[in-house]
Amino acid sequence: MADLTRTRTVAFRRPRLRLRPGQTGAAVAGAVLLVAVAACLLAPLLWPLDQSAVALDRIRLAPSWAHPAGTDELGRDVAHRALYGLRVSLLVGAVAALVATVIGGIVGGIAGAVGGWVDRILMRIVDTVAALPHLLLGIFIVGMLRPSLGAVIASIGLTHWLSTARIVRSELLSLRNRPFVDAAITGGASRRRVLTRHLLPHVLPRLALAITLMIPHAVWHETALSFLGLGLPPHLASLGNMINDGQGSLLAGAWWASLAPGAVIVVVTLAIAVLAAHWRDRLDPRVRAELQL
Repeated sequence: MADLTRTRTVAFRRPRLRLRPGQTGAAVAGAVLLVAVAACLLAPLLWPLDQSAVALDRIRLAPSWAHPAGTDELGRDVAHRALYGLRVSLLVGAVAALVATVIGGIVGGIAGAVGGWVDRILMRIVDTVAALPHLLLGIFIVGMLRPSLGAVIASIGLTHWLSTARIVRSELLSLRNRPFVDAAITGGASRRRVLTRHLLPHVLPRLALAITLMIPHAVWHETALSFLGLGLPPHLASLGNMINDGQGSLLAGAWWASLAPGAVIVVVTLAIAVLAAHWRDRLDPRVRAELQL
């Protein structure tokens, strides 16, 4: 009877959710990113912001219940503006990463699929662009255009496609020597069919991962351009603009004006980087075998 009771207890025991060490960090990062994205999407509905509004009666107030991150030199709520600045940074990072991935995928795809002198010319172009500092090249591109959201996206997208091009090219070169490609060619498949039906399905996951890995870097690049005064107009809420404006407040003892946007950048980009690293390990069969996922 005792054995039967023990068997029933074991049979109806609730399963426990156990996360492995690598999955715990990804779960925490996913929760942080989900909260950040939800706050950005709901901010215009729950907490509208007038970009040109100032309040001279509450200049540089310390953090309190009314203003959790204090106010800046114009009396604007720092936490409120940091939330809107995060919207801009995530938008710029996602679109710029998409542009850079598309450019890199096209260049790397042509180089890896065609090969020969086309491959050599494209790779020399990649090496030439890679020899130039990304930030200086981005400043030059923004300087050629008028500082705006589109100019910042163009400067990031046109300077960060090199690694994607190299990854796609190397992936295609390795796939071209696989037995299934030789079998498709022997069976009479055209080069276009081999590329679209046999090679691209293996490259697309790499491109999706490249976008995710590039978003944090694009956010930091946009912040650097805005900090230098080459990003969005100063009156618009941007994390880089807020850090730049907070320099004067920092000298006046209002350290909180730069702390909130800086903390938002670090936390959100770190969460994206942790998730991207986790997905990279899941997509790579060799790493997955080592982790026994």
